[in-house]
Amino acid sequence: MSKFEEGDWDLTSIGLVLIGSSITVAGMIIAALLLGAQLPMAPFLLLTTAFLIVISAVIIVYYDAKHEPNKNWPKT
Repeated sequence: MSKFEEGDWDLTSIGLVLIGSSITVAGMIIAALLLGAQLPMAPFLLLTTAFLIVISAVIIVYYDAKHEPNKNWPKT
């Protein structure tokens, strides 16, 4: 049995949700700008989403590398 029960949230899951939602928000901001909407805070919002994407990627890579499963376990 694994350390986490099914349905538990670990840092990888949180990072994946954060990175997916950040990419979605960035796409919506860019789409609104391409359609001609005036968004005075667009540069700040895009920088914020870029920052969240980078932080999420770092969390995912760090957590996965630190909690790598035992190499002797059978693959299922």
